Amino acid sequence: MSKRGQPSREYLGLINKFPLRPIRSERDLKMASELVDVLLDRRLRKDEDAYRDVLSTLIEQYETRAHPIEPVSHREMLEHLLEARGVSQRKVALEAGIAMSTMSELVSGKRSINLTHIQKLAHYFGVEPGIFIDAGAVERKMDRARRQKRDERIAAQ
Repeated sequence: MSKRGQPSREYLGLINKFPLRPIRSERDLKMASELVDVLLDRRLRKDEDAYRDVLSTLIEQYETRAHPIEPVSHREMLEHLLEARGVSQRKVALEAGIAMSTMSELVSGKRSINLTHIQKLAHYFGVEPGIFIDAGAVERKMDRARRQKRDERIAAQ
């Protein structure tokens, strides 16, 4: 904002270049993403910074709708992190304080991940613990628990 509370010329230029409205096509997405990249590389005024924040939110909303990401299992996430970081199961097991046999079973899917594993792996890889939680598996467990409670209530009647 300028001294008199009016939008700066730079802000108005951004609005002119790419008006803040829902992104509806891949072409719009490309243009918006390129503009955000430019804005990330320079010092911004308050109104330009607010523009970048809103445009980033619009990009995220479009990508969520147009390119949904399916949840992955802890095994798939762990395999990805091992490959992306170029580390071995052995190295991670030793440095994260997880038994090598446990690490092998986690990666192969023979063992379910528990809270201790999640905490150690999240700390080792420097990621949020939630990435190891398989949303589908959690929902299936909750459904099983609901069905079991329902069956218990029915049996008690």
